Amino acid sequence: MGLLAGMAKTAVVAGTATATRNAVNRRQADKNVQAYSQAQQQVQGQQVVYAQPPQQAAPAPQEDVVSQLERLGALRDQGVLTEEEFQAQKAKILGT
Repeated sequence: MGLLAGMAKTAVVAGTATATRNAVNRRQADKNVQAYSQAQQQVQGQQVVYAQPPQQAAPAPQEDVVSQLERLGALRDQGVLTEEEFQAQKAKILGT
């Protein structure tokens, strides 16, 4: 086989591969367009429902004042809170 015949054969093979690849790509693109169109038609026939924003959680029942003060006193006695921190939190709880 001569050089020219070999080059011609390579060109035919490459051309065939390119044509095949293009045909496959076109078919896939057509399928994608059809699928998109079908999905659009389905959505148009349906009512779109959006998720509701989360509701505010109900406030937790307030711990009674005595329990809060006892807990603060225990934290102060353990050295976790200073006397000043204890007094500030106590005033906050009592609303004073």
